[in-house]
Amino acid sequence: MATKKIFPTKSSSSLTPWLGIAAIVILFDQLSKITITKTFQLGEEKIITSFFNLVLAYNKGAAFSFLSNAGGWQRHFFTAIGIGAAIYIVILLKKHGGQRMFAWALALILGGAVGNVIDRLLYGHVVDFLDFHWSGFGHFPAFNLADSAICIGAALFILDELRRVNR
Repeated sequence: MATKKIFPTKSSSSLTPWLGIAAIVILFDQLSKITITKTFQLGEEKIITSFFNLVLAYNKGAAFSFLSNAGGWQRHFFTAIGIGAAIYIVILLKKHGGQRMFAWALALILGGAVGNVIDRLLYGHVVDFLDFHWSGFGHFPAFNLADSAICIGAALFILDELRRVNR
């Protein structure tokens, strides 16, 4: 007599910690954005060090404000890309949850992508507030914790791929 499996399979159970990491990224990202929007006016900046400021900025485009003045269609376009990427990343995590560095990379990228999608859906723009600068070179475009998680995830992804190629 065949019985139904009550407990999840190994592949689905390995998805849980990675979704948890993504959820933590989303939580810290959203809390930081709520805090900055409640304490700063748009464009207001606070000098923290000689190379770092906090500033409230809105980005209607993508990374580095790409297409930020495109007329509004980019909000829906980048939201759709973010949702599509999140779905694909969850599928990859389900298949490759046992590959730790790869899964860390994907979880960080997932959390960052969803964090920015939430902003686009709620506000129509992404809230940025981390402003790094270097004298003589000007200011790097402002960014947020979601963007940081995406960059760290991308770096881990590249490192994982380089390790895999060198084996």
